[in-house]
Amino acid sequence: MGRASRYAPEVRERAVRMVVEHQAEHESQWAAIGSIAGKIGCSAETLRKWLRQAERDQGVRGGLTSGDRDRLTELEREVRELRRTNEILRK
Repeated sequence: MGRASRYAPEVRERAVRMVVEHQAEHESQWAAIGSIAGKIGCSAETLRKWLRQAERDQGVRGGLTSGDRDRLTELEREVRELRRTNEILRK
């Protein structure tokens, strides 16, 4: 089971929105990420990951969306449980 996030979803969404809105004011997207991450109290790498996931969810970037990732995790959990059950039944 994954650990609970330290940041509320609203904080994540706002931080991502701030990067998108203010990146033109900075020399690069990374500079904008670093500036905003310091203001909200997370690391720049954490904010970069949130931004990339938001881009995947919006279809701007390739990869699994949050919904797809959640579904995959659920299916993997189900497969583990079924394999455990099969092992018990075989014995």
